[in-house]
Amino acid sequence: MAQAGRRGPGRDGPLLSQRAAIVFLLAALVGIGATVLAALAGKGWPVAVSVGGGVVAPAVLFFNQIID
Repeated sequence: MAQAGRRGPGRDGPLLSQRAAIVFLLAALVGIGATVLAALAGKGWPVAVSVGGGVVAPAVLFFNQIID
């Protein structure tokens, strides 16, 4: 007997849930914002991109915790 929540062969569904999409979107926006702020602070683009990339993982953890 097939379970109701599972996708069968030939059935297309969303790759991410709405919650996961919101968490990743917010994390990406935080990373972009940190990159822009670091660039405006006078850091070079490689450093600014590194700062933005380093902020994304904690942002995912943060938004995953607060969005319920």
